[in-house]
Order: sequence, then structure tokens, then C-alpha cells
Amino acid sequence: MTRVRCRQLAPRIGEPDYNHAQILESIRASGGVDLLVLPELASSGYMFHDEAEARSVAMTPADDRVAEWVEAVPQDTIVACGYPELGDDGVVYNSAMLFDGSGVLANYRKVHLWHEENTVFRAGDERAPVVDTRLGRLGLMVCYDLEFPEYTRNVAMRGADALVVPTNWPLVERPEGERPPEVVIAQAAARTNKMAVICCDRSGVERGQEWNEGTTVISHEGWVVAEVDASGAAECDLDLQAGRDKRIGPHNHLFEDRRPDVY
Repeated sequence: MTRVRCRQLAPRIGEPDYNHAQILESIRASGGVDLLVLPELASSGYMFHDEAEARSVAMTPADDRVAEWVEAVPQDTIVACGYPELGDDGVVYNSAMLFDGSGVLANYRKVHLWHEENTVFRAGDERAPVVDTRLGRLGLMVCYDLEFPEYTRNVAMRGADALVVPTNWPLVERPEGERPPEVVIAQAAARTNKMAVICCDRSGVERGQEWNEGTTVISHEGWVVAEVDASGAAECDLDLQAGRDKRIGPHNHLFEDRRPDVY
């Protein structure tokens, strides 16, 4: 079993030192956790006025602050964290990285930008990575990417045991008792691909924007197995490899039953 923890943070825009300290504290407190997931843009906050403001706090995977994160990782823990990336091409991306104590395992630039992100960031042009780790094969996406079923299916068909998703889900109205729609979408992605989906949202209010605070861990069967508690964390034990067999009974197979010839 894999011990998973999502730590729902409230980064402050314009206060990178505060955000960096929050990330370090979360990493250092993750002893005994196999997989720690932090929110989208955890190092910066989200509600940028423009590209110039995002650029002022953007960093590269080789930044000294990333080196501090790596150095702080407890033995045998893997961390996912969102941040604004300054690319070698001079462009700012909404990115997430997967790392452990040995260094950065994968870096991903969000492909599907949401709303005003289109005025701040450039969309990535490389597909979501699937990384072989000691825990299993981990896919990495960011927030709105999750809402494209062909994209989550692609990661599953490339062998992902779990999909790790740092998010910032703006608060949306919903009927009493219903989960945020993004969580419902994540459940569907998990169920239709027999792949765990691990979503870490953020909290707080930023420039008037509230958030769903919908941090959720979903099993490969599509069931919610952990939600955020009063401490701001969602934590559980999860069998990340339980969904590798894509058969459903004696006559059906999730991937082999596909009919792309008629889609």
C-alpha cells in the first residue's frame, strides 16, 4: 500500500518567501508518506494581474528554491508541486514537477489553460508524462487538463497507475450535498480507466477569488477514499497498482473494447 497525502495550502500572491516556507514545511512534515501532492502554483499564488507579474515570481527547475525542496524530501517520499516556470525560451508556463530526494523526476507544462491563464501563460506542447517510480507509474497533469477525457485516457493507456493533479479549482455553485463538478469528473476518469486520481486543491481567498477546497483522493474504482480534513490534508493508504488489470468480468476489457474506427 502507498501512503498518500494531499496538503491543501493557501499561497499568497506577491509573497514568494511565505509560499516557499509553506512548501518546505509541508515537505519536511511528510515523513512516513510515500506520495505528497501540493496545489497548482503553490509557490506563487494564482490570481496574477498579467504575464509580467507571473514572470516576476517564475523560476526554473534548476532554481535554488527547488534545490531546497529536493534537499528537504524525507527518504522514500515523492512530491508533486505546481509552480510558475520560466522556460529556457523565456516564456512563462503553468507547470508542475515531480521530485524526490534525488532530484526532479519530471517537469510538465499545463497543456489546457483555463480562463485568464491564457493571458498570463503559454500552453505547454508536450503530453503529460508517465514516470516509473518505486511506487508505480505516476502520471502528472495540472487542474483543467483533467477535464479532457481523451487526455486522461491517453495517460492511462501509457500505463499510469495513478494520475497526480495539482489544482486550483475556483469556487462554483452546486446543489446542496453535491461534490464539486471537478471531483465528479475526476471520479469518472478514475472509473473509466481503472486508474487512481489524486487531486490537491488550494484554500484561502486570493484577490476576491474563493476556491472549492476540493482536495480528493479517488481509487481506481472511482470511489472517493479521502477528502480534506480540518487540518487541510487528505490522507489515506492506496493500492496504486490495483487497477493494472483492465478486464471487467470475463467478456470485457476497458481498452480492448474501444472502437476508435467508429468514434
